Amino acid sequence: MNSTATPIKITKPVPVFKETKQENGIGKKMKALVYHGAGKKLWEEKPKPVVQNDTDAIVKIIKTTICGTDLHILKGDLPAVTEGRILGHEGVGIVEETGSAVTDFKKGDHVIISCVTSCGKCVYCKRGMYSHCVNGGWILGHLIDGTQAEYVRIPYADNSLYHIPDRSDEEALVMLSDILPTGFECGVLNGKVQPGNTVAIVGSGPIGLAALLTAQFYSPAEIIMIDPDDNRLETAKQFGATQTINNSKKNAIERVKELTDGIGVDTAIEAVGIPATFGLCQSLVAPGGVIANIGVHGKSVELHLETLWSQNIAITTRLVDTVTTSMLLKTVQSKKLDPKLLITHRFKLSDIIKAYDVFQHAAKEKALKVILTND
Repeated sequence: MNSTATPIKITKPVPVFKETKQENGIGKKMKALVYHGAGKKLWEEKPKPVVQNDTDAIVKIIKTTICGTDLHILKGDLPAVTEGRILGHEGVGIVEETGSAVTDFKKGDHVIISCVTSCGKCVYCKRGMYSHCVNGGWILGHLIDGTQAEYVRIPYADNSLYHIPDRSDEEALVMLSDILPTGFECGVLNGKVQPGNTVAIVGSGPIGLAALLTAQFYSPAEIIMIDPDDNRLETAKQFGATQTINNSKKNAIERVKELTDGIGVDTAIEAVGIPATFGLCQSLVAPGGVIANIGVHGKSVELHLETLWSQNIAITTRLVDTVTTSMLLKTVQSKKLDPKLLITHRFKLSDIIKAYDVFQHAAKEKALKVILTND
């Protein structure tokens, strides 16, 4: 979900997901948010999903949300998303039906839906790279129908769902579908955040704040949040940022150098997905440091090797694998992490068009994550 300065495309075989029908599913309908090309979406009636393979589960959505990646899809940045696709890849719900090979889940179980589908058996899954699962990966709301609907089909359910413990706040656990493991794995772990380090996070939106929350597991000396929105920077302070910089008012490069004795930061995390923010990270990182890209890039960026080649810089990219979801769930259960802090707005699922409008105008609406409830 990243791009480089030259339009070179590296591809792997894309699994073919055949839509099949079962007799007991014919004629049953549901409502869903459907993509109809760049800039076009409708809340409309669609066929209710049915079990297609013996490893599938059908989950009734209880709560879901909107991701920044969904906005990239609507801009036309991800051409693999075809017209008619149900969007969304996050949520919690209740298992309604399972295929014959599903052993860890049964009807009535409350579950977290992973944004990444994993078979658990292929060469990539065995390496913990679930995002590159030969038969899965990020397919929900991308290559198959997603979670912004009343029901969703989850392939490889045993490896792609997580049990919700009794008496859990299911609203908060929606954040474990994607945003928290993404911020942690792609930003904090890939960024090699260590005790005493200096960290700059460029972008104080939901994903940047998720990186901020989880970076504190490793006790860095400074976490500097950079964003042009004062409201989001104030939120970042409440979440634990030691310094904030409004880069629409101050020169972020100069200010970071002032804060780091002219050196720069050990880890620069890009959490927006536009050329300007990736370029900024290249200017902020210290010799021997790491640039960890999280943002979804729909356009090429400039890589300044003429200045970086001698600086011992590592640049990392990653699509979230969700290998840390179980650990993060335990951290939430022990109250060491409160993902509910990220939620600012709540809507009924049927009001999803209004929710998108709020999310797309996040600065004006002071929005972070929105929760959509399927009553």
